Amino acid sequence: MDGHVTSPAAALHHHGGPDALGAPVHDFSTNSNACGPCPEALHAVQQADATRYPDPHYTALREALAAFHGVAPWRIVLAASSSEFIHRITALAVQQGALQASLPLHSYGDYAQAALARGMDLVHRKDGEAAVPGLQWACEPSSPLGRTDPARDAWAALAQGGDASLRVLDCAYAPLRLGEDGGAARWAGTPVLPAPLPCWQLWTPNKALGLTGVRAAYAVAPEGAEAQVQTLLALAPSWAVGAHGVALLQAWVQPGVQRWLVHSLDTLRGWKQRQLTLCLDLGWAVHAGSLANYFCAQPVCADLPAALVALRAAGIKLRDATSFGLPGAVRLGVLAPAAQDALRAAWLAVRSGAQPQESDTP
Repeated sequence: MDGHVTSPAAALHHHGGPDALGAPVHDFSTNSNACGPCPEALHAVQQADATRYPDPHYTALREALAAFHGVAPWRIVLAASSSEFIHRITALAVQQGALQASLPLHSYGDYAQAALARGMDLVHRKDGEAAVPGLQWACEPSSPLGRTDPARDAWAALAQGGDASLRVLDCAYAPLRLGEDGGAARWAGTPVLPAPLPCWQLWTPNKALGLTGVRAAYAVAPEGAEAQVQTLLALAPSWAVGAHGVALLQAWVQPGVQRWLVHSLDTLRGWKQRQLTLCLDLGWAVHAGSLANYFCAQPVCADLPAALVALRAAGIKLRDATSFGLPGAVRLGVLAPAAQDALRAAWLAVRSGAQPQESDTP
């Protein structure tokens, strides 16, 4: 059979990163910290003992994460990845009788995919609209636009247990918040969010540490959610997090790792400003308001899918934002100046009708 056959899984899941062509030389399609990998975290992962099972209860790890967040250890729930937890807590919501999932207007596709797989109705929430009862999602900062999710402040005003809704705040990009709006605080080495928030908090440090290939995450349960925690544990597979994931999460709470992360944000802020200027110079319309290490832009192009294919052939990958509900836009993770220069050259070649040369600069 001629041509590339798309697998059912590829049709369901839209992600950045490596694809059938391998790893892009310049990968703008993910939000991984381009200053990474964090050396201390990488060393911890490389030294992980893969010859043994982890503690199935993750006792020491849960205690370390609990101390980091200033909560009791029972409130820490380990997960194989953020996507695995998204599916697991969606299953919990359905068990509790939730019929609807409330999502931001533009959001990570796994929220919707997990809900649809379990027969839930989707309600896409516009800014300022109240969330419907059931399973409610927010992301701080939001993806793909990198803005403050207004649901966060709305939830902060709610009394714990005020209704039966299950609320989850995805904190995947909180450590990569650059605070460029002049007022919003950036990450300072401590996971401080408005409190008390009557919601679950989902954390995935691999992006902040530049180690997205290590799949590991955890959630912090709200006060009074002991029964939900026990149900989520019952829904989990044994050893959800392997030895390398345990090593990553243990490294995450170390002072040296947090210092590296905080210092990396200064570099990312400079690179981001340069990349924003590049996009504007190319005539792209930039979606304003991103506080994170990524942003969305609208390239001026009659056939964007074809242009993205041409860029990918040249070793440069951008994230088509159509699956986020932003057709005609791309999301760009912030990369180093050399990658930005390669993007400029390749895009100008595509626009001129020339065949862009494959970049060999990592």
